[in-house]
Amino acid sequence: MQTLIFVQPDGQRQQVQVQNGKTVMEAARDNAIQGIQAECGGECACCTCHCYVDPEWASSLNPKSAAEAGLVEFAWEPNENSRLTCQIIVTDKLNGLIFHVPAQQL
Repeated sequence: MQTLIFVQPDGQRQQVQVQNGKTVMEAARDNAIQGIQAECGGECACCTCHCYVDPEWASSLNPKSAAEAGLVEFAWEPNENSRLTCQIIVTDKLNGLIFHVPAQQL
């Protein structure tokens, strides 16, 4: 099990445990992380699971696919650390990964 940390816009942190092979979106959904809507259920067809990866962790992730990069452009206030959590698969190397939840989703 890996630990992921979600930071809400007000600074509140929530740590969750997730098995390798699950997506970060599944971890957020299964642990009722506020602000992660995941309307498409992880099909990379919306941007309602958008989060900002903590800058210290950004280089630990695989690059965005073309589909993810295209959708992130439509997220609320995207930046260089914006990712769709449905596209990030949990592995050992992501233990302790920090995500910042945006103030809103589109």
